[in-house]
This record gives sequence, C-alpha cells and structure tokens, in this order.
Amino acid sequence: MSEKVGVAIVGLGGAVATTAVAGIEMIKAGSNDFSGLPLADRDIADMTAYRDLEFGGWDLADSDLGTCALKHGVLSESELDNGAGALRGMKAWPAVGSKAHCANIDGNNRMADGHRGAVAQIKSDLESFKRDRGLDRVVVVNLASTEKMPDADAQSLTSREAFERGLDDDDTAISPAMLYAYAAIESGSPYANFTPSVAADVAPLAEMAREMGVPIAGKDGKTGQTFLKTVIAPALKERALHVDGWFSTNILGNSDGLALDDPKSLASKLGTKGSVLDDILGYKVEDHIIMIHYYRPRGDDKEAWDNIDLTGFLGQKMQLKLNFLCKDSILAAPLAIEIARCLDLAAQRGDGGVREELSLFFKLPQTNGTAPVHGFAQQQAMLDRWLENGAG
Repeated sequence: MSEKVGVAIVGLGGAVATTAVAGIEMIKAGSNDFSGLPLADRDIADMTAYRDLEFGGWDLADSDLGTCALKHGVLSESELDNGAGALRGMKAWPAVGSKAHCANIDGNNRMADGHRGAVAQIKSDLESFKRDRGLDRVVVVNLASTEKMPDADAQSLTSREAFERGLDDDDTAISPAMLYAYAAIESGSPYANFTPSVAADVAPLAEMAREMGVPIAGKDGKTGQTFLKTVIAPALKERALHVDGWFSTNILGNSDGLALDDPKSLASKLGTKGSVLDDILGYKVEDHIIMIHYYRPRGDDKEAWDNIDLTGFLGQKMQLKLNFLCKDSILAAPLAIEIARCLDLAAQRGDGGVREELSLFFKLPQTNGTAPVHGFAQQQAMLDRWLENGAG
C-alpha cells in the first residue's frame, strides 16, 4: 500500500498554492497529465507519487479554495468542474498575519496573536492534519507573500538562545515566516521556503534543523526571469562574451505583485534576484538593473523583459534581448510540488539540515556556509547525483 504525504502550505489560498492543489487533484481525476512537472519521468526509489499527495495549510483569506482560485484568474470554472472540484470544499486554517512584515496583504482568517501561541497552534494544525487525513508524513512549504527584510541588528536572530527569548517576548524581529519554519522543524516536518522572506535561513533555525536532522531548503523559487538568467549567463561566460550590462524588468498583477508593491517587501525580492549574475560570471556587472512593477491588468500573466549588452572579439558590441511572456503560477506550482516530494525523500533517507542538492529550484539557494552554486547545468547535475545516489 502506498504511503500518503501531506503538503501543508503557508499561503494556501494564493495563486501558486491553488494552482498546485488543482493540478494534483486533476491528476487524481485523470483530467490532467504530468506536463510541466520536472521529475515526472524519473523513477526514484521511495519518492512519493503525485497521486499520494494531500494538501492543507494556512491563509489569511477565509474563502474556499475554489473561490480563491477563480479570483486569481489562473484556473477557470471549467477546470474546477473537470477534476479540481475538491477545491470548493477546502478552506485554509487560520494564519499568522502581520501588516508590519507584509504591508499590502491582510485578511480575517487569523489565529490569535503571540509568538508562542502561534507556534503551538501551527504544531497542533500539523498534528491534526496528519491524524485526520491518515498521512504517513507531512512537509511544510512556504508559498506566502514576501515579507520585509529583518533589521540587521536584530538580536533575536543571532543565536538559538536569543531566538527562544524573542519568542517569549513576542519580539517583532521574528516574522510569521520564521514562526512557521520554527514550528515545522520542532514538529520534525521538512520545510521549504519558496519565498524571498527570511525564514529557516536565519542562523538559529538553520542550526536547529541541522541538530534535529530535519531537511530544509530555500529560498525564493526560481521560475522565470532568473531561471533563464542562470541558463544564459554561464553560456556567455564560456564563450568569453563580456556582460557590460543586464537590464531586467518585470510586470505582474497577481497577489505576489501586490505584495511587492510595498518597497520593504520589494527589497527582499530584489536581494534574491540580484546576487545571481555576479556569482556566475565571476565579476561585477556594474549596470545590472532589476525592476519589478505591480500592474494589475496583467493578473498572473507576467512579462519579463531583459536587455543584455555584450562585448566580444575585437571589442565589438552586441545585444541580446529576451521577452518571456509567462504565467507565474503555472511555472511556480510544479516546482513547489517537486520540492515537497524531494524534501520528503530526504526525510526518508535521513538527509537532515540544509539540502543544497535542491539549489536548482531557488534563486538564492540556502547552503551550509559555502557560496551557492547558481549555474543551471551545475545545479541540475547536483540534483541528479543526489536523486540517484543520496547525500555524500
């Protein structure tokens, strides 16, 4: 008998989460195939089948997931009727909310305030989810909106002891994303951060995951523009084409874009997108400009546009232009699903702590103190070795 794995999602009512849930429900119903799922053609021992995934999670929105999905505009009524109807009967659990950490996103479906109380409730939700749905294991994936960066001098984030005191004191430096990560690790549930928010990558939580042997991975899912950047930049380097400047701009109108319309949340996002290029090329691109704009009419139909200025042989100047018209959640949802499956596999193998092998899925891969690998081909090789052979 196959084992069932629960995926508890922070931000269950969001566009990415509802798309992921709908896609798996439609696979179960036979109305969707495995297109767009990067690991669908791999036969990996002990990796959970897509049909054995069950979903639950937290969100500030109190509407059922079907209503949430229609609001985001990724799924249609016919798709909900064609296998994804289960979304209409699903509601998110009350979530931790903080306008101080994410100014543009709020809702009425809140759990009680207080850090310790929130952690206890999250752990209780995970236990109930596992028990009530007859699950063998549970993975937590953060798909919530982007939070602002914590202050650099926040004492609660410097050590395990300081973090525990911060929980006791309801320190505002500890964000909702950190509370979910802490609760997941304490519960022994693998945790993935698909957002740019600081969470399990903060030193006390990374240490906690390592000591408890809980797999963690992050951060910020690499879906569109940065994905292409990590494919193209290594090729330019190998051909000795010098990148003089790289101008990147994005427009999107979904809830992710709305969250990023707050300058403090935007700063977190730009931080994860901006570090990739210099690391790959081995030199600083002086005119590397990244812009993200909330443009409501586009909804989930994101447009990413890049202009690359190059110098080649004999000092001749050239340009490369890319225009990626994509559906943000259609790119992101399959990655979130695969990350959950990989982290569950890591837990079964006993591969705890930061799983650098999953770097392929993230803009700013979390590591164990070494510089992250950003080149896509190198990341793919790292993931392939781990899938086939395990850690080490």
